[in-house]
Amino acid sequence: MKQPFCGWRCWLSASLWCFCGSLQGMFVTRNSRPNIVLFMADDLGMGDLCCYGNNSVSTPNIDRLASEGVRLTQHLAAASMCTPSRAAFLTGRYPVRSGMASSSNLNRDVVWLGGSGGLPPNETTFAKLLQHRGYRTGLIGKWHQGLSCASRDDHCYHPLNHGFDYFYGMPFELLSDCQGFHAPELHRQLRVRLWVSTVVLGLIPLLLLVPTCARWFLVPWPVILAFALLALVFFVSWFSSYGFTRRWNCVLMRDHEIIQQPVRLERLASLMLKEALAFIDRYKRGPFLLFISFLHVHTPLVTREKFVGHSKFGLYGDNVEEMDWMVGKVLEALDRERLANHTLVYFTSDNGGRLEAQDGSGQLGGWNGRYKGGRGMAGWEGGIRVPGIFRWPTVLEAGKVIDEPTSLMDIFPTLSYIGGGIPPLGRVIDGRNLMPLLEGRVSHSEHEFLFHYCGASLHTARWYQKDCATVWKVHFVTPKFSPEGAGACYGSEVCPCSGDVTYHDPPLLFDISRDPSESRPLNPDNEALFDSVVKKIEAAVRQHRGTLTPVPQQLSVFNTLWKPWLQPCCGTFPFCGCDRADNIVSAAW
Repeated sequence: MKQPFCGWRCWLSASLWCFCGSLQGMFVTRNSRPNIVLFMADDLGMGDLCCYGNNSVSTPNIDRLASEGVRLTQHLAAASMCTPSRAAFLTGRYPVRSGMASSSNLNRDVVWLGGSGGLPPNETTFAKLLQHRGYRTGLIGKWHQGLSCASRDDHCYHPLNHGFDYFYGMPFELLSDCQGFHAPELHRQLRVRLWVSTVVLGLIPLLLLVPTCARWFLVPWPVILAFALLALVFFVSWFSSYGFTRRWNCVLMRDHEIIQQPVRLERLASLMLKEALAFIDRYKRGPFLLFISFLHVHTPLVTREKFVGHSKFGLYGDNVEEMDWMVGKVLEALDRERLANHTLVYFTSDNGGRLEAQDGSGQLGGWNGRYKGGRGMAGWEGGIRVPGIFRWPTVLEAGKVIDEPTSLMDIFPTLSYIGGGIPPLGRVIDGRNLMPLLEGRVSHSEHEFLFHYCGASLHTARWYQKDCATVWKVHFVTPKFSPEGAGACYGSEVCPCSGDVTYHDPPLLFDISRDPSESRPLNPDNEALFDSVVKKIEAAVRQHRGTLTPVPQQLSVFNTLWKPWLQPCCGTFPFCGCDRADNIVSAAW
């Protein structure tokens, strides 16, 4: 008689086991460590998504994230350029603290793979924290934080040296230079001046021949040859780098290996997506961190044929819609593997849309909605206010909207908190853990002051006066738009941080909570609190500057120069070139 009872008991246990197994991924506890998927677009404007008010593009998958999660409406980048913004995102610290802020107007980003500057190895990224807690960490896409320090293959700034177990993508960024015969994007105006200077130097020896040929007087041949040699040396010194930008900077890597040089853009999006899906499949038993750093929507806007002409906003809108489709494919993979409820998904952009990106047919950059300015414009809202969407079913309330000042730097302490990481001791972390705000346990952001840098110069500061829910914003320096009143620096590649700028004394003051477009500056005549607010913010700026310590400048003129001995090369330098990308999905290790 015991035999049936034992069988019945075993059957019940097995049934319960299967039932619980089927619920895996459907219900999770807050204390469990989730998988983490981070999406970061490149130069996406605040107004480029439907869930942020755009009606000229279709972004159903990103909109789905917003409807199923929490949408932030005052999410701010720590810089308005790619390299410093991403450095702050990875470390939770203002880029000036790690030396990733430039004092030069020319090189505010990492500009050469063969340069010697990058995110210092002693900086701790959220990937490194989670790696130490047992997470499998992967980066697919753009890096743009430098590559090597002293030799071609030391890769001291490589993602694998900053906590990522796996890297597949471009260690630099996508540029118009990567697309063959397109107009150059990197230092376009400087290149024009270099060509003009080369022509002038080349004319000198020819002009020196005139007196000799006309028999006016004899110019010694050594003098003529010296000037000819000078012109040749000058030309070779700059053309050896700028003349081969596509080959030097447009490189595709898997871990430490170059697999395409120069990269073939027509297949790039497919390769990135396949790698992302393969990573999820390999580590679906978790926990894993997957950072998908899109090459979209930076020029040259390489877009698959099926999306060309699909949007109402030209090629830029088509590129946005292709990126949204890629987001959807990743979300489908999470659903298929029953990982959605156990995965925190985050979507953002590194900075605002680039207004100066144009051609004869129209705008090639993003739309920043009602916010003034754009990429590269220091403290103007359009350059630093970015989308911010979190989805974590069963933990975060669906459809919630938060209009509190938050920062990309907050991702570091937030991921540290949910992944069980231990932040480095004795190091200033400027970000704040967002989970209490996202979960509704608190109603206000922990940020009281936020500081907005243009390169290494502090241009703007923000004070969140919580007792009256007012966000005050002070501009000490603003760029001069060209042409005047145009809203961007169309006369140059990017607005400068110093030199041709406007210094304000007293500073410009705006109430961002009532005037988010920064169109109505306040003064002592129309704002009784003007003096007290300015004094409060100036005191906070002094206190903030007191926390800064001298560090090596990673984006100094020397570090950003192209150095042949640091140039990554597939082959024998300078004959670099290969295509090993046919093996699309990497082998598990």
